[in-house]
Amino acid sequence: MTVIAEVFLQTMLAFFTILFITRILGRQQVAQLTLFDYINGITFGSIAATLATDLNQRTWHHLLGLVLFGSLTFIMQYICLKHRRASKIIQGEPVIVIQDGKILEKNLARFHYSVDDLTHLLRKKDIFDVKSVKFGILETTGEISVLKMAGKEFIRAEDINLQTKQEDMPTEVIVTGSIIYENLQKRGLTVKWLVSQLKMMNVTNLKDVFYATLDGDNRLSIDREEDHLKRNDNITEEQN
Repeated sequence: MTVIAEVFLQTMLAFFTILFITRILGRQQVAQLTLFDYINGITFGSIAATLATDLNQRTWHHLLGLVLFGSLTFIMQYICLKHRRASKIIQGEPVIVIQDGKILEKNLARFHYSVDDLTHLLRKKDIFDVKSVKFGILETTGEISVLKMAGKEFIRAEDINLQTKQEDMPTEVIVTGSIIYENLQKRGLTVKWLVSQLKMMNVTNLKDVFYATLDGDNRLSIDREEDHLKRNDNITEEQN
């Protein structure tokens, strides 16, 4: 058998084997890509690529590894389906990162997300103001699910013949305790003005402010490092 023919046969074998395994594992591998699924996908691709092109070892060695890895993945999925605690360890769990318009910094840090990452996810949901979010839940897939504040739900003003004023996009002026001087200058404001506004809110140390924005009328909104929320932020367990 020529080298080209052998590579061709091994590639066909790798392709249809991984297609068969993926069909068995189900659509979750594609529709909801968790960290576990992401790592699996990379490993599947690596083994299949080796199976298709490596001529130094026997084909059945790579094929056995691919089938074994697929079987282990199927077993892990079955365990996660049947045992909640195991699922939380293997797949992870959703966590609240915004509550009552306030960012939960410790929960955000657990997943190594920055404020920029969070605001990016919110903008993808057409949300530009953290204060309009009642609950923001970071899912195991890396996406965010949002429940807006009452009165902030989206309706079309034309449906009720309502005259509305277009809101401006909030401008970030403090991120993790650091002032964004450029944004202040664009608004024609000074650091002295910002400090005076913070003092009116009983904030004397910039490090106490995790996130702060200005609306179109230069009204300051802040999110403190310590939010002192009373509700339990673990949504995966029943609330007592």
